[in-house]
Amino acid sequence: MIEIRMLHPHEAELLAELDDDVFDDVIEIAWRDEFFADPRHHLAVAFDGTRIIGMASGVHYLHPDKPPELYINEAGVAAAYRNQGIGRRLLNVLLAHAGKLGCETAWVLTNADNEAARRMYAAAGGVEQQDRPVMIEFRP
Repeated sequence: MIEIRMLHPHEAELLAELDDDVFDDVIEIAWRDEFFADPRHHLAVAFDGTRIIGMASGVHYLHPDKPPELYINEAGVAAAYRNQGIGRRLLNVLLAHAGKLGCETAWVLTNADNEAARRMYAAAGGVEQQDRPVMIEFRP
């Protein structure tokens, strides 16, 4: 049975046992520890036994003229577990956590041609906006 829940900072070492295709790249210990040291960073995970087979991460933030929001950074599910509703369940756990933090909205960006991600976000209740944002990237 797949268990889905928020991962707590004291459990960061559990990320050592996960399927290779859950995250985009190899987890760097220093970055992992910095992520969990920041109380505004959040990670929902899916376990099959003790192995992590999926995740959804987000950051909640404030702005002087807006209520708290959750930026969903990314979601990933190991290939062998896709199309089983795990991504939707991960997002629902992350969104419920955001609600407990007082976030009034949550948002995510994905590529227009990423049909799998778009289906997952829609299944979790996400609504695509009609005005298409343009992403601008900087290299500081």
